[in-house]
Amino acid sequence: MKDAFGLPQSLLVLGGTSEIALATARRLVARRTRTVWLAGRPSSALEQSAADLRAQGADVRTVAFDALAPESHETVLGKVFAEGDIDMVLLAFGVLGDQAHDEREPLDAVRVAQTNYTGAVSAGLVSARALQAQGHGSLVVLSSVAGERARRSNFIYGSSKAGLDAFAQGLGDALHGTGVHVMVVRPGFVRTKMTAGLPEAPLATTPEEVATAVELGLRRRSETVWVPGVLRWVMSALRHVPREAFRRLPL
Repeated sequence: MKDAFGLPQSLLVLGGTSEIALATARRLVARRTRTVWLAGRPSSALEQSAADLRAQGADVRTVAFDALAPESHETVLGKVFAEGDIDMVLLAFGVLGDQAHDEREPLDAVRVAQTNYTGAVSAGLVSARALQAQGHGSLVVLSSVAGERARRSNFIYGSSKAGLDAFAQGLGDALHGTGVHVMVVRPGFVRTKMTAGLPEAPLATTPEEVATAVELGLRRRSETVWVPGVLRWVMSALRHVPREAFRRLPL
């Protein structure tokens, strides 16, 4: 169960090598979290992530999970929940893709969409049903401000995040009153290996800053978290910029 401050004792990370997810896991382990499941494709990176969290004192287990194999999600995640209650599921997997390349290669664009959206719909629904069955827990979904309005420079990625964001909001509404809390996290540009080499956007942030915002959101039982918070107002303004003017913005 969560502690008096709303922080989880047990955590399932979907996307066990995500830098943002691991920063969040480290922060939660430093507080109260004692059991962590890292779900991802088997790799040395996944095992190293587990070792790092064990060094903090957590009981860490890894589980083979593939976002692109939705037919396996119910079985794989069902085994995790069968081991005991999970206080928080962090849905953090995703790929950025290469916009210019993916426009020329539609199958690669589809892979971005299937990972970021279709895989998340499957894993999100399976996790939500398990949380609802146990009667408590939080599902934290890592979205992006890129989903707020499609930009020419990354509309394939942005559209997949827009779908994910809408799905998570609807799921939160569907679960309202069941004891399950859904929180959507919308970071801006985050400095990670995935974004290395890309031009840095204004208001860039770090995995650690996202982790801090997630912890605060859990304590407040927030439904939406922006990182940094000022992006709420920036994106509100950008959503209302006329399309002709929006096209000319250096985005």
